[in-house]
This record gives sequence, C-alpha cells and structure tokens, in this order.
Amino acid sequence: MASKSRKASAPLTFDLPVSLIAKMSACRRGHGLKTASEVVRFAIQTFDFETCEPARDPHRQISVRVSADQRAMLKRYAKSKDASIGELLRHALESLPLKPAKRKK
Repeated sequence: MASKSRKASAPLTFDLPVSLIAKMSACRRGHGLKTASEVVRFAIQTFDFETCEPARDPHRQISVRVSADQRAMLKRYAKSKDASIGELLRHALESLPLKPAKRKK
C-alpha cells in the first residue's frame, strides 16, 4: 500500500503554442529544472492566480448557410493553413469594414 504522505500525481494534457513550449525549455535550463512537469509545477507554485484576469471573448455558436463551393473552399483553406473553419471565418468576419467603402464619382 502507498503511504499517505506520498502525494499522488496525474497527467494533465493541454495545448500550448510552440513559442511557449520553447520558453518552457529556456526556463527549464535557466532554473535548473529537469522536466517540463517541473517547469509547470514551478509556474503553478509561483503564479498569483488570485489577481489573474484572463481576457476571454465569450463565444456563441451560430448556424449559417453557405454555398457548396464556399464550403469546399473553406475546407481546402483550413487544411492548407492547418486551421479550423471557424478560425478562418473569424478572421474573415473581423476583416469586414463596418460600413461599405464610398464610391468614387
């Protein structure tokens, strides 16, 4: 039987940008830590979660109709850009001007 004083650990899986993984490697070397797990445990131990206010834009799922050609084009670009269709649509919607451009006379 395991002793009660020994603390159990469990795997935790999450996505990180590659740039942050590179920073973890640099921190590991800089702090003399042996593993990525040690870096994460150190970050958890030293971070002030009480004052942390993550900037999150609330999402809502919507359903729209697009042509078969547009759907195929989105799928093609999603695959070639290694992105989701939703991510591509967010970029497209964010690039829209609020008002149409004025016509030249």
